[in-house]
Amino acid sequence: MAQRTKKSAKCKAVVYGVEDRVFVGLDVHKKSYHAAVRVNGALGRTTVLPPTAAAVLAFLEPYRAASVAVVYEAGPTGFGLVRSLRKAGVKAEVIAPSKTPKPSGDTNKTDRLDCRLLALYAEKELLRAVGVPTVQEEADRQLVRLRDQVVDGLRRIKQQIKSFLLQHGLAEPPGLANWSKEAVRALETRDLLPALRFCLDVMLQDLTHRQEQLADVNRAIETLSRQPRHARAVALLKQAGVVGVVTAMQFHLEVFQPGRFANERQVAAYVGLAPRVRQSGERRRTGPLLKAGHGRLRALLIEAAWRWIRVDDQAREVYRRLLKNTAQPNKAITGVARRLAIRLWRSLVPPAARGRAA
Repeated sequence: MAQRTKKSAKCKAVVYGVEDRVFVGLDVHKKSYHAAVRVNGALGRTTVLPPTAAAVLAFLEPYRAASVAVVYEAGPTGFGLVRSLRKAGVKAEVIAPSKTPKPSGDTNKTDRLDCRLLALYAEKELLRAVGVPTVQEEADRQLVRLRDQVVDGLRRIKQQIKSFLLQHGLAEPPGLANWSKEAVRALETRDLLPALRFCLDVMLQDLTHRQEQLADVNRAIETLSRQPRHARAVALLKQAGVVGVVTAMQFHLEVFQPGRFANERQVAAYVGLAPRVRQSGERRRTGPLLKAGHGRLRALLIEAAWRWIRVDDQAREVYRRLLKNTAQPNKAITGVARRLAIRLWRSLVPPAARGRAA
């Protein structure tokens, strides 16, 4: 148990031993960390720290002999803090914000209250930790996420050009639906008023720039896929016959450390292809997809599912059965994409290694 040292009342300090259970909740922001400590079921200190791992470790120093667990929610600050804490020998987890219990009713919300609640929920084992990638895994994953950003930018500029044509009553040239070279060339040579010509030229330059960026990123992803740390996984994923290098790398890097998933349901929920279920008594309804996972990965899996049903008779039969049951093509193809995600996960994780996750 915690004991006070034999010092003067002014300098009294508490010494914690291995039998003490300490839970620390951090509310992490760019400019400050709010920290709360619970010791043996009681709330202890609550303070504000500088936003550095060194400050957190100094704060934890009085508790280092005890059983300490530190938690904070995933956010824009990334995984640097948890890596530093673990490197220093501190048990630390990053928590999924969407899985954190929410108080019912209208309640106050401050950083000070949030860190206290995190410490309490950690003590009650009510939090769900997320996987923490290595520095290399996170760096590699950033490359495929850069591609997502470039693709989104390319989509936006295409929409801007179409909106520009519609706004000024200009007909779309043939082939613009597929953005063929001839259609783009027709836009470049169209006779317009000088101000409109200048605006369209700027947008077309942006279009060309985005297309070149996408080509560069795709080449970088293909080069990365040939690295020894990725080559085997990409080869296994491509054996399915429906995913290319980009989708294989996106799946491999987003679903990192695939052995941490215990079963297919966890995989489907992680990639955001599990339906929301509502059941009360004998009534059971399935609703929209759960809001989880990386949206671009989900979109790539759905695109791959459309290709899958064209080349695989069994997948096509599944799609037809789901379409008959739902009468909605989008729901049916989402069900096929879910099966595809599970199939890809199985290709990465041997049967003997499944079901071992905590």
